[in-house]
Amino acid sequence: MYPILHIYPERIKFNAKRIKNMCDSRNIMLTGVTKVVSANIDVVKAMLDAGITSLGDSRIQNIIHMKKNGIDAEFILLRIPMKSELDLVVEYVDIVFVSELKTVEWINEIAKEKNKIQNIVYMVDVGDLREGVWYENSVEEILQVQKYKNIYLKGIGTNLGCFGGVLPSVENMNILLEIKNEIEEILNRKLDMISGGNTAALPLLENNTLPIGINHFRLGESIICGTDATNNRNIPGNRQDTVILEAQIIELKEKPSVPVGEIGFDAFGRKPIFEDKGKRLKAILAIGEQDISPEGLIPLDDKIEVLHSSSDHTIVDLTNSDNNYKLGDTIKFRMSYGCLLKTITSKYVEKVIEK
Repeated sequence: MYPILHIYPERIKFNAKRIKNMCDSRNIMLTGVTKVVSANIDVVKAMLDAGITSLGDSRIQNIIHMKKNGIDAEFILLRIPMKSELDLVVEYVDIVFVSELKTVEWINEIAKEKNKIQNIVYMVDVGDLREGVWYENSVEEILQVQKYKNIYLKGIGTNLGCFGGVLPSVENMNILLEIKNEIEEILNRKLDMISGGNTAALPLLENNTLPIGINHFRLGESIICGTDATNNRNIPGNRQDTVILEAQIIELKEKPSVPVGEIGFDAFGRKPIFEDKGKRLKAILAIGEQDISPEGLIPLDDKIEVLHSSSDHTIVDLTNSDNNYKLGDTIKFRMSYGCLLKTITSKYVEKVIEK
C-alpha cells in the first residue's frame, strides 16, 4: 500500500565504496552513519560490503538493533548520551562521544561495575554552537578525564554544519589540532582518533586541504543520499537515486492558484503565501507532514511543482507536466536528507528493499 519508500542498497554500496576510497587515500578512518535510515539492516550490510567496518548512530536503540541482527562492526554512539541510557551504552557501544565530565563520571561508575574500560571521544565546540566544550576551555576540562580509571580517552572530535551552519575549514580544523597537540604533550601519548569530519567536511578532502592530523570522518548523508546539505550540493560522482518515495494521487482537479477568503495560519502555525497563476491542475497526494518535509521533496518529473503540505496531504501542481496523470496514479520523488530522516521513521510509509 502506498506511500512506498523504495530503498536501493546496491546504489548505496556504490556511494559507500567511492567515499571509502577517498578516505583511504588520505588515511582517514571512516565511520558509516546509519541514523537517516534508522539502521535499516539491508543498508547497513551494503556499507559493510563496501568495506566499512565502523558504524555510528545517534540512537542507542539503532545500535542494539544492529547488534541483535548479527552486524559485526565497531559501534559508535554519536549523540552525547542521556543519563537514562548509560547502562545500555556501556553494554553495547564501543566508543561514545561525550561533552560533560559528570557524564564521564557516571559512565566510569557503570563501566567499573561491568569490569569494562569504556572508550570515549570528548567533543569540542570550535564554533557551530552544538555539542562540545568550548574550545578556549577545552584542554583543562578534557584532561580531567584521566582521573577515571575505567575510561579511556580515545580522542577528541568536533561537529560543524548541523546547528549554526558553520562550514568546516582549515582554520577550525587547526583549532582542533592545536587542542590535540596540547593534550598529547601533557599526557605523553598520542590520541587515536581526531574526529573532524562529517559530510560537510568532504570538500576539504576533495580539495586536498584537510590539515594533516585529522584522521576520522563520520559520514552518512554523502553515502546514503549522495548529497551535502550544508554545502548545498550533490557529491561529485555519487548517486542521488538511492531512495525513492512514491505517493498516490487521491484527488486531481483544476483549481485557482490563490485561496478564496481571508488567509490565516495553516495547521502548523504558518501563514502561506500564494502567487496568482490563474487556474492550475492540482493533485493531492496521500502523504503529509507527519511523513515528509514538503520542501525536501524533489519530483522525478521535474515539471511538477510541490506547493504545500498539511499533516496528511501534499498538494502538487501538474499543469506544466508532459505526463497525463490520472486519479490513482503515483508520483515519485527523491528526497533531501531531512525529508528522508522524517520519512524513514513514519510507520505510515511502507519500506521496500529493491535489488
